[in-house]
Amino acid sequence: MVGVIVMLIQPPTTTIPARRSPALRRTASTRLLVFVALLVCLLGVFASSAFGKITTLEGHTYGVTPRGLSLGEGDPAGFENAEGHAVVKSSNVYAIYWDPTRYFYHGDWQHVIDEFFSNVGSESGKLSNVFAVDTQYVDKENHRSGYKITFRGAYTDTDPYPTRSCTDPEPLAPPNAVTCVTDTQIQEELKSFIAQHTLQTGMNAVFYVLTPPGVTVCLDNGGPSGRCSDYQTSGELKVTEEHFKRSFCSYHSAINPTESIEGDASTVLYAVVPWIAGELGDPNFFTNEQASGYACQDGGWDPSSKTEGEKREEKKKEKNAAEEETFSKMDKEEREKQEKKEALEGPHQEEPNQKPCPTQDGGCDTGLADLIINQIAVEQQNITTDPLMDSWHDPTGGELMDECRNVFALVEGGSVTAQETTGAGSLFNQTFGTDSYYLNDTFNLAALELQYPGVACINRVALEPQFTAPNQINANEIVGFDGMESDVTLDAGFGFSPNGESHPTYATFTWDFGDGSAPVSGYAPGAPSVNSPGVSPCAAPWEAPCAASTYHSYQYGGTYKVTLTVTDIGGDTGSVTKPVTIIGPPAPSSTTPEGGGPSGSATPAATPASQSSPTSAGPGGSATGSPAPPTPAPVVSGFATSKSLKKALSGGLAVHYTTNEQVAGSIQVLLESSVAHRLGIHGSNATGLPKGAPASIVVGTAVLVTTKAGHGTIHIKFSSRTAARLAHTRKLKLTLRLFARNASRQSPQTTTVLSSIVLNR
Repeated sequence: MVGVIVMLIQPPTTTIPARRSPALRRTASTRLLVFVALLVCLLGVFASSAFGKITTLEGHTYGVTPRGLSLGEGDPAGFENAEGHAVVKSSNVYAIYWDPTRYFYHGDWQHVIDEFFSNVGSESGKLSNVFAVDTQYVDKENHRSGYKITFRGAYTDTDPYPTRSCTDPEPLAPPNAVTCVTDTQIQEELKSFIAQHTLQTGMNAVFYVLTPPGVTVCLDNGGPSGRCSDYQTSGELKVTEEHFKRSFCSYHSAINPTESIEGDASTVLYAVVPWIAGELGDPNFFTNEQASGYACQDGGWDPSSKTEGEKREEKKKEKNAAEEETFSKMDKEEREKQEKKEALEGPHQEEPNQKPCPTQDGGCDTGLADLIINQIAVEQQNITTDPLMDSWHDPTGGELMDECRNVFALVEGGSVTAQETTGAGSLFNQTFGTDSYYLNDTFNLAALELQYPGVACINRVALEPQFTAPNQINANEIVGFDGMESDVTLDAGFGFSPNGESHPTYATFTWDFGDGSAPVSGYAPGAPSVNSPGVSPCAAPWEAPCAASTYHSYQYGGTYKVTLTVTDIGGDTGSVTKPVTIIGPPAPSSTTPEGGGPSGSATPAATPASQSSPTSAGPGGSATGSPAPPTPAPVVSGFATSKSLKKALSGGLAVHYTTNEQVAGSIQVLLESSVAHRLGIHGSNATGLPKGAPASIVVGTAVLVTTKAGHGTIHIKFSSRTAARLAHTRKLKLTLRLFARNASRQSPQTTTVLSSIVLNR
């Protein structure tokens, strides 16, 4: 095992393929770190702690974050939610400081922590921080783990601590040793507190119970072999000893009185974050009690500054014989100075929120709150994706944050150097508003599904649609558009079909070519068969239809604005628009529809592949020896403007159409027959579909009649029976078919346009 670890830390010096996380600009050394982190995440080679992750004790289940310095052994490749159990779609967060004794939980700590809660809530939905990664994880209804956090405020609970029912493995000296409480006692206090204040419970409420220094929390009776937030140090940190491995930094769990599989209104989701930050810089503690808390935060080294093979050691470096001899000859003052120097150079915590010190209370301890904040961030993400400990985790019980345990790349600023007054550095890797934090990276399952960007441990999301506009070409020539240039962090994942089966999902690419033709939409990776009839549409395992890359042709000259819109599997959407110049005759000015057309020319109109061929005849239908010019088919397009299934079922499916002349026809909404059969929906069969198209039925229709060129919106209503059946789905694929016939008396022509629709609840 040691040989494997060395191999990962010291990879070959050959060039490493760039797999650049979209939002991050990396130096060569930084890419090396991410390479190492990715391999470690994927292989899970570091030693695991003996206690941690999902654990059941006396019939109660916990998601535990064990104390430790290395990645836990796990199986990221097996990370799944096979049964589609519940995730938290939005969080109403309450912070409860249980501190009835001597105001041990300092006000400056509470302020920094509460500001963090507020900042996280204020930036809900943004892609620039670690919480945005969690939206890729869904339940069986395809509800996402939402980065929708509302801070409901904090409260100092002064209810007295109950009678001590556990033994602290390493208590502080009196009077700083306050008590030891069990999780059972915390549950009882939490239930009482919620009842006293009539607070909301249920699967969207999350309670954080925070205890001050001197209060140890245990999941059993404690003692040297206990499962507690404290551990027996014997004067120095020994990460290999059993009592250290059995200790923890924080945990989350649920009070579920009805034992509901998915949770209900009576369920209480909670996390417990004891004081695991140590006491460095706090004048209220004796010097020999001012322990470091870095075992719950992998600080002490700047990932972006390390060269090959360098990594912070997990314990203080052992002295060689010469160093031991030199140290033994030092007097007391020299030894203390040397020990302090070694402590500052060795492993230490990071405190970006440390204020200039001494502060008003004479201490240098405000930054200790940063270690508590990191644990809050860890538990929030574990709760969101695994609220009842039966959702997203790997076969070993490792939850979301266990897969990237103690990975803090990439650093944005601060200094790795430990200050003498605090024993801590000031590195930070996250910014919320104007405040900075040092938070553990989270696991990105998409990295296991697709190799690009392919970074498994990340702290933000990027969505950067991109394509390169082709050089100018002639009308009716085929031109390609490659959306696979895009940087999409959440480009692959898993969703659930209506019958509860898990299946792969991919980012969605939609192309608007700017010429009034129907948009092309589908998944990545892959290409549709539009203008490429010889291409097999989305060969397995890709989800059909595909549209990351596509071809198109323009009938008329002009400059067109081509727009690519990408929606990742977390529901985030981004667009990019670029001009494409076509050389050729302009479209007839008389056919310019309102609001359409290329800049500097008449409206372009690509002839739909499915439109009927024009015919020729003399006036009145008789041959004259010189046939009349053919009547062109109408140029029409239509697409659904709504992506919400709920809105479509209640108010009708909104369809926007554009036409270049007076037309009469209809718009139909088609549902695949296999899906209709499963949902118990009946309707007339859709005839005249292109070869290879799946059999479908008509579930909605509307009349389309115009008196001139222009555009508008039609709402297509579903029958009450059909709407009720469709309401049982979470994601619905439909086909829009538009028929339009022009008003020519001599030779009226018809155009048919097909486009796909995806509706999500």
